[in-house]
Amino acid sequence: MSSSSVTESPTSAGSTDLVPLLLVHAGLLVAGGVALSLDRPAQGWGVLAIVVAYVVALQLATRRSGRSDLAALAAFLVPVSVFQVLPDWVLSGLVGTLRFPDTGGLRVDDVIPLAMAGMWVAPLFVALALAGGRPARAAVLSAVVFLGAEIAAPTLGLWEPAGDTTRWGGVAIYVVPAEAALGWATAVAFRATRASTAPTRVGAALAVSTFYLGALVLSHFLIDVAGWRITA
Repeated sequence: MSSSSVTESPTSAGSTDLVPLLLVHAGLLVAGGVALSLDRPAQGWGVLAIVVAYVVALQLATRRSGRSDLAALAAFLVPVSVFQVLPDWVLSGLVGTLRFPDTGGLRVDDVIPLAMAGMWVAPLFVALALAGGRPARAAVLSAVVFLGAEIAAPTLGLWEPAGDTTRWGGVAIYVVPAEAALGWATAVAFRATRASTAPTRVGAALAVSTFYLGALVLSHFLIDVAGWRITA
């Protein structure tokens, strides 16, 4: 077993206390529900505040848990989430298949809520932690976790599909295989760079988001654009 995988046992990581982690995620659900119930523009500011608070609290909780593997994962997911603004930006501003309602708060280029820079941490942390850092399992769990997020997001006013895309239950189908690929790539990058320097880990995080963008565009093309005809 690779020493850089998220599979350390409690005995190898010291005493384990997962209660702080459970409390952080319970707090995210409760506080997030409150923020989303607010009117605009307070809703957008509330979501931004909750996301920032969650990211900080997760770093503290993983260190308090005694699981160095989870602490390293939580830290790695911060730059990954920040760079995830770039694929969202391309989908919204160039491809035209994603839209973020203006609910208030800070926005990037008046296209994407700044809160999205931290919003990827929670689903990726849950998927990779439950997968034990194994890339194949991370891919499957990421598809499941993000499918739930894609179903809920339009109702919650976080984001919604746009343009001419094939949809099921309101979800743009092309994002599901791409989000599975995201989970796989994140797990691979984390395992490969956990013991590396900070600049290397940041570079790996950027590579993950670049890979994800390519997966999104390819999946959208194959599912929604390509005619699959052979002509002469």
